[in-house]
Amino acid sequence: MPKVDVKKKILSKNETLAAALKEGFDKDKTLVLNFVSSPGSGKTSILADVLARLNDKFRIAVIEGDLQTENDAERIRAAGVEAVQVNTGRACHLDANDIQKAMTSFEGHIDLLVIENVGNLVCPSAFELGEDMKVCVLSVTEGEDKPAKYPSMFHVSSAFIINKIDLLPHVDFDVAKCREYAIGVNPGLDIFEASCKTGEGLTEIADWIETKVNEKRGV
Repeated sequence: MPKVDVKKKILSKNETLAAALKEGFDKDKTLVLNFVSSPGSGKTSILADVLARLNDKFRIAVIEGDLQTENDAERIRAAGVEAVQVNTGRACHLDANDIQKAMTSFEGHIDLLVIENVGNLVCPSAFELGEDMKVCVLSVTEGEDKPAKYPSMFHVSSAFIINKIDLLPHVDFDVAKCREYAIGVNPGLDIFEASCKTGEGLTEIADWIETKVNEKRGV
């Protein structure tokens, strides 16, 4: 009996739909960023702060992915940014079909669409969502060797945020070594160090996103 490569068929179907989404986003000049990380890295806190800074400049929408609860979407809405929650149940990542369905919640032109993926450093690297770039977030409580241990996520990302740097005096985390691991996997990464407690690095992240939105708009 011939074998059926289920994984390949699932990825192929997702890639076809993701390509169609990307074509539509490109036509509308909508920049799409896919934020990925392990659970608890602080993605939502970064986005709530940074997107509030950009909200008067661009039409922004956020798609939040989690197994359960609407907590993260509520935090983004509290920052004044439009957001829709996608609960995946047992699935450890969002797929292109989730994004296609979520987009029906928004009306009108969007300059910046941010996807906050389910917390997982493995599966989201394999599932394209029609995004322009992935942004990987790692907190200093997770260990500086994550880029070496989970290289596929860092390989497909365009930017890397080392978060919660206010905790550095209290944890055994070598920032220089972490940067070295990350650059070893992907020399083209834009790397930021950030803290939502002190605000350090958040202006730089907002400026980077603003530049990328304007590049997509051709401004």
